[in-house]
Amino acid sequence: MIAIDSTAVAGPPVEAVSAAAYTIATDRPESDGTFAWDSTTMVVVEVRAGDETGIGWTYAPAAVEGLVAGLLAPAVEGTNALDTGVAHRAMRTALRNTGEAGAGGMALSAVDVALWDLKAKLLEMPLASLLGRAHADVPVYGSGGFCSYSLDELRDQLGGWVAEGIPRVKMKVGPSRPTTSRGSEPRGRRSAATPSSSSTPTAR
Repeated sequence: MIAIDSTAVAGPPVEAVSAAAYTIATDRPESDGTFAWDSTTMVVVEVRAGDETGIGWTYAPAAVEGLVAGLLAPAVEGTNALDTGVAHRAMRTALRNTGEAGAGGMALSAVDVALWDLKAKLLEMPLASLLGRAHADVPVYGSGGFCSYSLDELRDQLGGWVAEGIPRVKMKVGPSRPTTSRGSEPRGRRSAATPSSSSTPTAR
């Protein structure tokens, strides 16, 4: 464990930054009110210093892996692993001509998360303690309810979460299957979120 005092702490240097892209197929087609998809791509970043490895990730196209390896890794490697602010500023400078929005922001966020995870591990602290908690606990909710699901699928998924003790669910609202009468589909989707038991989920 690295001791902390009133002076600056000399942590180990960041030795390596690596990234890999993974595309994961969904179990069935999914859609919301604006888009449809059958897979999700994520970019996972690992940052190594000392005997620890920090892990970060972002939803992003596979091309973001190249941004991490080509622009951000050289900017971060060699910096003090505890100086996350220094690394963050170095990455923003490296993205100066590429752009910090869009893919650039996705790449930066994945490395940023990995750096904070690494820092917490080096200090042997929970990341929540390192950042400072705002709440003692955080309520969970089930996220799904895609527009491409049938009413039976919606009932099974959302009602199943409630039956498991998850009182909040998120359901997508937007274009989906044709309806036989105006407004009948939204009513059906609302009913899908209400299981037969007396426990009623909260839409979020």
